Amino acid sequence: MTNRVVVLGATGSIGRQTLDVSWRHRDRFRIVALAAGSDLDGLVALARECGQRGVALQALGLERAADASRARDALASVCPAARIEVGAGSAARLAGECAADAVVNGIVGAAGLDASLATLAAGRRLALANKETLVIGAELVQRALASGGELIPVDSEHSAALLCLGGRPASEVARLTLTASGGPLRDHRNWRQASVAEVLAHPVWAMGRRITVDSALLVNKALELIEARALFGLDWSQLDAVIHPQARFHALVAFRDGALVAQAAAADMRLPIQLALSWPEHWEGPVPPLAAPDLARLDFEAIAPGRFPAFDLGVAVGKAGGTAPCAYNAADEEAVAAFLDGRIPLGRVVEILEQVMAAHDREAVSSRAQLAAVDEWARRAARERVAA
Repeated sequence: MTNRVVVLGATGSIGRQTLDVSWRHRDRFRIVALAAGSDLDGLVALARECGQRGVALQALGLERAADASRARDALASVCPAARIEVGAGSAARLAGECAADAVVNGIVGAAGLDASLATLAAGRRLALANKETLVIGAELVQRALASGGELIPVDSEHSAALLCLGGRPASEVARLTLTASGGPLRDHRNWRQASVAEVLAHPVWAMGRRITVDSALLVNKALELIEARALFGLDWSQLDAVIHPQARFHALVAFRDGALVAQAAAADMRLPIQLALSWPEHWEGPVPPLAAPDLARLDFEAIAPGRFPAFDLGVAVGKAGGTAPCAYNAADEEAVAAFLDGRIPLGRVVEILEQVMAAHDREAVSSRAQLAAVDEWARRAARERVAA
């Protein structure tokens, strides 16, 4: 049987690589619906090429009715028989209501949480590349999983951890270690003043702009540790991260009996995307497996306290739990956007994160509405500090 797949964030890095995987495995699954944030032209081009049952444009920048109507007309022109959704919540509606077996959530930022919850509530497989789903909404996700849905991670580190853990219980795990390349600023003399071009020149991974900045600051790695705790039911004492510049190994699991299991693969996001759709099977992949000589002369080093202050703060936020990760993530989105727009230097991103978190009153997570309110408060607080 051919599985039906919905791709959210279709015009972004994860979305386009998912489409590449689908073209390689046309006999195994097909894309039935696409959603994008605000890239109407990109979505139209993909829909014209693929032919869809459903298309959605979150259209965060299309508040006027005339703009929404124009978007609908453009999508209908290439997919006249498709279900067309435009406006806030469109991706979540498509994920929850379009006939599908799996949803790849490649939406960037907190906007992806609603689509993840809708996917799980509908009992589908969620191939999760939206890290904010678990960073800010882990408690809500656990409740949604009770509806019969399934969550398989797409992040390279969590996909690797899934393989290393092999389904063993958390009680058998001594330590799960995620690796970080260290990003483009690992040896930068004055990283706080690094230019946008320097930050976006990642030496290993080809990713979206926000996640590349987060990778440079190791914010991304802190968020991944928060995710790992939620995904695998581990305590913070069982979690660790190290710098591994060559990015060959993506996760290592030490078991209580002393055994160490590690996963190594080429730095290619198509591998974890494909695994999330094929799990528990392994299909032929887009790149060959590494050979033993590829693992020679590799480096691993601890992340020294103070070297990446945004990482230290992110780990502290994760340990605090509750609404703190939601505020941290929202403040980061706003501060990183300001950096990419040239409004603040990179060092201010870290300072703004510290200031917003110092002002945040942590609460236990109770509802989606509460998280939305915290998200808005943190964004406003970050914007005020950007403008100061």
